[in-house]
Amino acid sequence: MWRSLPWRLRGYLITGAGVLLLSPDALFVKATDVNVETFMFWRALLLGLVLSLVAFLRYGRRLPSVVRGCGQAALWCPLAFATSAWAFVVAARLTAAGNVLVMQNLAPLVAGLIGMIFFSQRLRVQTWVVICLCVGGASLMAAGEVGKGSVLGLVVALAIPAAIAVNTTVASAQRGQTRRGADTTVILPLGCIVMIVPAILMGGMQLPPADDLQRLLLMGVVFLPGAYFLIQTGARYLPGAEVSLVMLLETLVGTLLVWWWVGEVPATLAFVGGGIILAAMLGSTARDLHRQRRKVAAGAPDPRAAIDKTLEKEQAWADTRARRTRNRDITRVRFIRPSSNRPGGA
Repeated sequence: MWRSLPWRLRGYLITGAGVLLLSPDALFVKATDVNVETFMFWRALLLGLVLSLVAFLRYGRRLPSVVRGCGQAALWCPLAFATSAWAFVVAARLTAAGNVLVMQNLAPLVAGLIGMIFFSQRLRVQTWVVICLCVGGASLMAAGEVGKGSVLGLVVALAIPAAIAVNTTVASAQRGQTRRGADTTVILPLGCIVMIVPAILMGGMQLPPADDLQRLLLMGVVFLPGAYFLIQTGARYLPGAEVSLVMLLETLVGTLLVWWWVGEVPATLAFVGGGIILAAMLGSTARDLHRQRRKVAAGAPDPRAAIDKTLEKEQAWADTRARRTRNRDITRVRFIRPSSNRPGGA
């Protein structure tokens, strides 16, 4: 089933699943009463521990080489990841949620420009149209709260789209040694280190109240690791602008969560904006599927089959190299003589 899906659709589904896990984040930020530095300390600590464990279980002793294979992303992605996290939490505390969401919704446009200028990523006209429609729809959803809150919070919120755009675009531009590109999920723990250092320096290493600690544990151990792992994986399938585009679904899902959890009925504009987002994304996906099926029916090779064959060959070659390395290590161990048996040994 999974292999029958187009490459682009796989990226949309992976990233979309991550956005669903990320959507309750704004609710938890508003629901906790601890100060910002304590909140960020526990967020970075728990998230970093879980992501580090996942990376080690996946790669083991090969983890350092995988991190080096990320290239320049090993520097820029952690910095951007930490910046977006700090900016989101601080802005959410200082200004209205609508201001934060409107600023965050600019990420696809910023990512598209960064990819085009610095990485020669060319987006289709269809993608630019969908980005504009979704940014407009998401802005309509948040229009009711725009203008509330402090100016400082609005300024801080401006860093969110830039940081998200840098992270997703740089991650998607790292080709690596496989068709899916470099696995930049392994450098997310580095971002958590960058995130936690200011929190420690600001005195955030404190034990929060029991209720807040439960919320922090739920987000830091369950929701956030799964969300960021999937979103960062989506950058292996999609350009950074399209990853940021899918992240606009957070505005839609977050509004529905507030409606369900808090009982706050969205304004009419919120329903209109949500309808625009869903219609634009579903319409674009349906058009891509129709275009690909028409090409295959006309005799063009199915790109999904070629991609899957390439991935199978790459995986087989990686398994072979791993077996050879393991056999060499075993051979070395067999021929090492104990020091007591060597001439002159104790």
